Amino acid sequence: MTRDAGFDDVEYLLDGFETVETVNDFRERLRSGRPLNVKLGIDPTSPDLHLGFMVVLSKLQRFAEAGHRVTWIIGDFTARIGDPSGKNATRPQLTPEAIDANMNTYRRQAEKVLDLERISVRYNSEWLDRLDLADLIKLLSKTTVAQMLERNDFSNRYRSGAAISLHEFLYPVAQAYDSIAVEADVELGGSDQLFNLLLGRHYQREYGQQPQICATVPLLVGLDGEKKMSKSLGNYVGIDEAPEQQFGKLMSIADSLVPTYARLAAFRSQADCDRMAAEISGGSVNPMVVKKDVAESIVARYHGAAAGSAARDHFERTVQRKELPQTDLAEYDVPHGTRIGEVLVRAGLAESKRAAERLISGNGVKIDGIVVNDPRGAWTAETAVLSVGSRKFVRVRAQKE
Repeated sequence: MTRDAGFDDVEYLLDGFETVETVNDFRERLRSGRPLNVKLGIDPTSPDLHLGFMVVLSKLQRFAEAGHRVTWIIGDFTARIGDPSGKNATRPQLTPEAIDANMNTYRRQAEKVLDLERISVRYNSEWLDRLDLADLIKLLSKTTVAQMLERNDFSNRYRSGAAISLHEFLYPVAQAYDSIAVEADVELGGSDQLFNLLLGRHYQREYGQQPQICATVPLLVGLDGEKKMSKSLGNYVGIDEAPEQQFGKLMSIADSLVPTYARLAAFRSQADCDRMAAEISGGSVNPMVVKKDVAESIVARYHGAAAGSAARDHFERTVQRKELPQTDLAEYDVPHGTRIGEVLVRAGLAESKRAAERLISGNGVKIDGIVVNDPRGAWTAETAVLSVGSRKFVRVRAQKE
């Protein structure tokens, strides 16, 4: 077998991980000279991936490039259970239809980071659907309630008196069984998944396998600078979002978060990010310029260098210099005299007329750069640029009767 550079380079393979259980085991298995079975499981809980997912996917790709046997497990079975990791409530169980719809987009978006020709993609329903009640009882007999309550979200809910459904205990058990099914040497995950990964080690011992090395990555903080990036919290940057939308969102992060995004989302070295943090805190660089550099590199990764540069130019023109975009705008024709709120809804800039009125009342709507003050005002311009905030623009033409 021809090995790519980095096959047995521990520092290279584990660079950027937050927790590794255990490095000594990892070194020993690499010395055997055989490709390691490396596993990552992701549940299709939403239709889109965001930058937070790409942190661990980039690490998975690194193992693939180094010549190891990499398996990306799509948790179509475990998604039916629902994992409340990091939450103090049960995550809703997904229907098979929702799971199928989400899975259709996952592979396409993940290919922006993963070379799927090097990676095996499997669904954990392959083996979990085959378990009968006797198999399940055997699995559950190898774990105690006390062990389950060591998981932070379970223990917090138990102490507070919040309900914990029995089926929720099945989630970490099912994920642990994935490691047995693929005989994992290494499992990757986010830091909020450490309990589940360690349970996989426990189960592998019980089934006579070598316990896997558990390697977790830091969680990418969302745009709010407080909680982990999550679509449900609205603090995310989607992989499939338009370049201008991605760039604009990234420019909203606090200056102090720029080195973190450079490290986890732009995949720059720790040394570069440490230097960047020192320069920003020391005032030797303009944080705005550094932030734009990082944002451009992230957009370029998912849309190409030209799109990254164009998104930066769009931001500088429309946000910094307050210029109105003149090209590449969606165009809408509306009857002369249509209420502006209705125009916003027709153009997809507001979800409802009530939402449109709130945007107008908050001075967030402009026509050719002029703030709209009347929530019930009518469209009277012949042709003009309608904008919401600093990133959403459309061209509207009035049709005369």
